[in-house]
Amino acid sequence: MIILAPMEGLLDFVLRDVLTRIGGVDRCVSEFIRVTNTLLPERTFLRIVPELLNGGLTPAGVPVRPQLLGSDPHCLADNAARVAGMGCDGVDLNFGCPAKQVNRHGGGSVLLQDPEVLYQIVRTVRAAVPAHQVVSAKMRLGFNDDSTAEECALALEAGGASEIVVHARTKADAYRPPAYWHRIADIKAKVKTPLVANGEIWNVQDALNARAESGCFDLMLGRGIVTNPGLGWAIQAHDAAVQGLPAPAAEVRWQDLPPHLHTFWQIVTGHVSERHQAGRLKQWLNFLRKYYPEAEAAYMHVRTLTRPQDIQAWIDASRLNHEHVTESA
Repeated sequence: MIILAPMEGLLDFVLRDVLTRIGGVDRCVSEFIRVTNTLLPERTFLRIVPELLNGGLTPAGVPVRPQLLGSDPHCLADNAARVAGMGCDGVDLNFGCPAKQVNRHGGGSVLLQDPEVLYQIVRTVRAAVPAHQVVSAKMRLGFNDDSTAEECALALEAGGASEIVVHARTKADAYRPPAYWHRIADIKAKVKTPLVANGEIWNVQDALNARAESGCFDLMLGRGIVTNPGLGWAIQAHDAAVQGLPAPAAEVRWQDLPPHLHTFWQIVTGHVSERHQAGRLKQWLNFLRKYYPEAEAAYMHVRTLTRPQDIQAWIDASRLNHEHVTESA
């Protein structure tokens, strides 16, 4: 299984839509929904996970699991029950966010310092969510160090988590390489709950290395698939070839992307305030140029544009060129 990671401020419903249209993704997890001391209205969940209006699926039909972040077990349980009732396959709990502001308010990876709290949160949420829906969790290896990684995973398992994604770094590691995939194998030796490996998977070889070192076949992709939207396909093509099965297209080329950039821009202009629209496209192009040499020129051109109509003109020109190339081929 290839799972699309939650990434605050980047991998939201816009990119979920586009990346799942491209394919190679089996499930998504939403960016976190912060829960403090209130029962959130349905409109709050819908703002972050509009897929709830579509049976919890992206337009391409890929399930999206809402993720909650907080520290109060009962408040999290109440909100989990509400969002579960809105139509999704389950609820995910965030114990991995390293952001200082989040940690300062008792959420995310800071909770890894107290396995008992992890247990209480998962147990209370599990009791509130209907049995046929999943309660999963995402954790890091620890806060300042990884000495309690196994203990934290055991607490999540004891609380009733059906699946645990392990980002193979501590909070102190932030997003600096490397990812310590072998530590996921240590956790796997202690727990029976299915684990998913996450962290520093940028290409197929990274995926194979992560599987080999972690002992996990299932992977969660974040920055790697934002940078290379064909990464999920490439991993699945490798797996199919190993099994002697027909393989999907193993690469998404730069010349394949203009229709997807158009879709991305159409969603952005329909849902994002005008002053932030240009920034959203520039943000994705900035990631794409790390994989596609051709994206460098596109980024350098677009980065000077601020008016949506100017960006629309560039998008239209790119689509026309794509259609011409396709017809010629």
